[in-house]
Amino acid sequence: MWWRPWLPACLAWGCVAALCGSRGLCPAPNASRPQPGQCPRRRAAELCAWALSSDSLLDPFPVDVIQENYVRNVRNCIFSVVYPTPFKSRVRLVAVSKDVLENILDLDISVKGSPDFLEFVSGGKVIFGSVPLAHRYGGHQFGSWAGQLGDGRAHLIGVYTNRHGERWELQLKGSGKTPYSRNGDGRAVLRSSVREFLCSEAMHHLGIPTSRAASLVVSDDDVWRDQFYNGNIKKERGAIVLRVAKSWFRIGSLEILAHSGELDLLRRLLDFIIQEHFPSIAMNDSNRYLEFFSTVVPETANLISLWMSVGFAHGVCNTDNFSLLSITIDYGPFGFMDSYDPDFVPNTSDDERRYKIGNQASVGLFNLSKLLQALKPLLDPRQKQLASQILEGYGELYHSRLWKIQRLILQ
Repeated sequence: MWWRPWLPACLAWGCVAALCGSRGLCPAPNASRPQPGQCPRRRAAELCAWALSSDSLLDPFPVDVIQENYVRNVRNCIFSVVYPTPFKSRVRLVAVSKDVLENILDLDISVKGSPDFLEFVSGGKVIFGSVPLAHRYGGHQFGSWAGQLGDGRAHLIGVYTNRHGERWELQLKGSGKTPYSRNGDGRAVLRSSVREFLCSEAMHHLGIPTSRAASLVVSDDDVWRDQFYNGNIKKERGAIVLRVAKSWFRIGSLEILAHSGELDLLRRLLDFIIQEHFPSIAMNDSNRYLEFFSTVVPETANLISLWMSVGFAHGVCNTDNFSLLSITIDYGPFGFMDSYDPDFVPNTSDDERRYKIGNQASVGLFNLSKLLQALKPLLDPRQKQLASQILEGYGELYHSRLWKIQRLILQ
C-alpha cells in the first residue's frame, strides 16, 4: 500500500520509565508526591513521582449506584466504576510510543522493562489518585438507534495534566468486561491491537487529529474471534492498548441522555465538555449549546476531509465512534485505499456498504444531524432554526476544505 512507507518515519519507539511499588505506590517516608493528576516539572523516572486523577470526571456527575460488574441497563449516570480484569497468563510488553510517554505523559524513558509498568498497562495496577471507569453511551449503528452501548471492553483509568498544561484521559482497551459488554468478552486481540497502535500513531504524524497509543501488551490468554464474520472462529492472543485522548466523549454520549429523557444530566455533561474543551465559548452565554454545535460541524467536516486526503476509511462511522472533539477514535476495521475507489469498504461486515469511503462525508452529515437531535431539548425555537442552518452549510464546508487540501498536495 502507498501509505506503508510512512509508518517507520511516523512511529517513535522506546520503553518507559520504571514504576515503583507492587499494588499501590510506595514513596519513601519523606518523599514528596504531586497531587493527583498534576505533573512534575521534569519527566518522572518513577511512578512514585507520577499520578493520575479521576476527580474531574467523578465530581460533576452522578455515578452508577450499582458496584457489581455485570451486564445491565444503566441509567442516570455518565460512568460506572469498574476495575480492569488482569490476564490470567503471562503478559509481555510489545511496544510503547516514545513520543506519547515523553511528551504527553511526562514519563522518563531512561528506565525500561519495569515489571510494575507492565502491571500498570495490562490492567493489574491502579495508580494513585485514579478510579477506573467505564463510560455509558448510546449510538446509531448502521443508521439505526442501537440503545445503550458504552465501554464494553475499555476502562478510563484516569486523567493526567502534563507539563504543557494539556489534559489527557488514559484508557485501556481490551482490559475486561464492564456493565456495557453486552455479549462480548471484554477482550481485544493482538491482531487488531497492533493495527490500532500503528495507525493511531501514523495518523498523528500525518497531521490528522486522533487518539494516541502509549503502549501495547500481549498475553498468552486465548481469545476467540471470527475475524471475517463468516462463521470461522479462530483462537487468537489477547492484548491491551493504553490509549490517550483529550476526551473520549462522543456523539453517543449525548444521545443516550436525550433518548432516556435525562435532560438535567445532558445539560451538565454539555456544560462540562464546553468548559473543559471549548474555552472560546462563555459559560454564561445563553447560546453556548448553539456555539458548541457551530464549532463541531466545521471541525467534523475538516476531520473527514483529512481522512479523504490520505485515503483513510474508518469502517464503522457510527455515532458512538464520532468524537465530540472531532478526533479519530475507535480504530476497528479501518483501511487505506491502494488506488482510488469510492466503493472501497474495509469492513467485511458492512454488507450494504454504508460506510464505504465515498460515503464518509454524507455519513458525517447524518451523524451531525443526530447530534443536533440530541441537543434540541436544550435549544429554544430560534436556536433550533439557526442550528439547522448551520447543519445545511456542512456540505460546502467539507468540499471547501477537501479542495484546499488537494490543492496543497498538488503544489
